[in-house]
Amino acid sequence: MSKNEVSVDLLIIACSAGGMVVLIDLLASLKEDATFAVLVVVHRNDRFHSSLEEMAQQRCKLHVKQAEEKECIKQGTVYFAPGGYHVLIEKDKTISLDVSEPVNYCRPSIDVTMQSAAEIYQHHLVAILLSGANKDGAEGVRAVYKSGGITLVQHPSYAEVDIMPRAAIATDAVVSILSNDELKAYCSRLS
Repeated sequence: MSKNEVSVDLLIIACSAGGMVVLIDLLASLKEDATFAVLVVVHRNDRFHSSLEEMAQQRCKLHVKQAEEKECIKQGTVYFAPGGYHVLIEKDKTISLDVSEPVNYCRPSIDVTMQSAAEIYQHHLVAILLSGANKDGAEGVRAVYKSGGITLVQHPSYAEVDIMPRAAIATDAVVSILSNDELKAYCSRLS
């Protein structure tokens, strides 16, 4: 296995401003017989109806749904963090929804989810960080990297808003910095 390959049980894809098109493209590139689960964290407001899951399901071959409290994480399923909740992973690989204070002004926070998942999944975790307008995700990327997981970041020159990718790169905890096409190719190879 190369440094970008791992026996993956969980793939986290996270973004904020400017990341939606690439996010949907990455989900569309996943194989329909994926043996891992996917957790998506997008900064979104819980006060407004969102059709993110429906948009993703139109292009994604896997089952797409909003994460629910105490739900067991299953392979072949894409879970979206609901607006207004941090998503934590429990030791028994169930989802816990948390309404504690926003982190980096965000709830759901990418950092919170990645840090929680890193503790549980360790070297069986892949985390991809895309475009965004704040530094949320940088500490999460560091936690995933320290636990032996793979950390991939959208190349800042491809990001619509490059603050989030640049903050992650500055941690020196990024395995690879990839273009949009390279990220899609990577996701399409996961099994």
